[in-house]
Amino acid sequence: MAGVAVASALGNTPQMGFNTWNSFKGNYNQSIIHNVADLMVSLGLRDAGYNYLVLDEGWSDMERTDEGYLQENRTTFPDGIKPLANEVHGMGLKLGLYGDSGILTCGFRPGSWGYEERDAMTLAEWGVDYWKYDNCGGFQAMTHSPQERFLTMQNALLRTGRDIFFSVCEWGFQFPWHWGGHIGHSYRMSGDITASFTNETDCPCKTAYCLNTGYAGCSVTSILRKMREISVYQERSHWLDMDMLEIGVANMTIPMQQTHFAFWAALKSPLIIGADLRSIDKSSIEILKNKEIIALNQDPLGRPVHFIEGAGVEGSIQVWAGELAVGHVVLVFNEKSYPQDVSLPLEALDLEMHYPVRARELWSGKWWGRISSVEATLEAYQTLVFRLS
Repeated sequence: MAGVAVASALGNTPQMGFNTWNSFKGNYNQSIIHNVADLMVSLGLRDAGYNYLVLDEGWSDMERTDEGYLQENRTTFPDGIKPLANEVHGMGLKLGLYGDSGILTCGFRPGSWGYEERDAMTLAEWGVDYWKYDNCGGFQAMTHSPQERFLTMQNALLRTGRDIFFSVCEWGFQFPWHWGGHIGHSYRMSGDITASFTNETDCPCKTAYCLNTGYAGCSVTSILRKMREISVYQERSHWLDMDMLEIGVANMTIPMQQTHFAFWAALKSPLIIGADLRSIDKSSIEILKNKEIIALNQDPLGRPVHFIEGAGVEGSIQVWAGELAVGHVVLVFNEKSYPQDVSLPLEALDLEMHYPVRARELWSGKWWGRISSVEATLEAYQTLVFRLS
């Protein structure tokens, strides 16, 4: 299989941006998108690195043209997609659209199965920069494997000659960490995230390796649990996608939101905002704009943190660590709904560092001096993030 990253420089770091689905589902229009684009700029999100504005399910018409081409829903997008792309580009942003690898999309609009070349050329002609490619309609093309269906679109995109980021979205079906990196710049590793921090009842698959991956209902912590098994498959330019951020969407405390963002960043997941920017709290915006946490995600080394089983307490305290281009990062997560004291000798993490080391906790922005262990009280669901040097 040919790799997308060989053909372009796209995906050197995980993508950052905004997606319409979590807040609007399919109910949005040209005016709302203009408003979102303005807010991405005025709230400082573009300057923080969030440059993709992705229109999920709902932008397209229910039918193709008589000639078989995708077309916009002219009721909601009367000016069309190409002028919108030009406007977005003029604001220093990039435009993304949503499609499907089957006959229909999840919302029963036209999928791209059998139309890959035609649809890829349409995206290129419109000036689209990002293609989120789903698997709902794949059920109507299941005589062909997801590897075949997604690879066909990858090749079609490459032949356009335009750099289009390819976001593979098939919910961890058939274990894409073994093949998705050969096809997409990023690829989803689980069912859809839900607006819940802890909710183990709705996610049908509690581990990464089970056949009933489902397509929805996974909480922040259930997705994190899956990553304990598969973060080792993360590769630069082929990012494991933990799904969109629920920061500013769900009823989460500040420590929950910080934990959510810290792990998505440190595990090198794409950082795609799902909140309604018209009503998001200032505290959530500040979390999304934290420069030091974003720097973990965009670190040029591109290596994710990994779960260190023996350093924590199962079901109580999780410890993750990883290498950065300069230094290391350590995350200490209190899984409980009440405060806990933590005493963590850094030597137990086997980071090949000489102790004591200089430590900075990134959420507080405070230097802890030179330390050999982490001694702290963690609030409910809080994660301390240390950069060690």
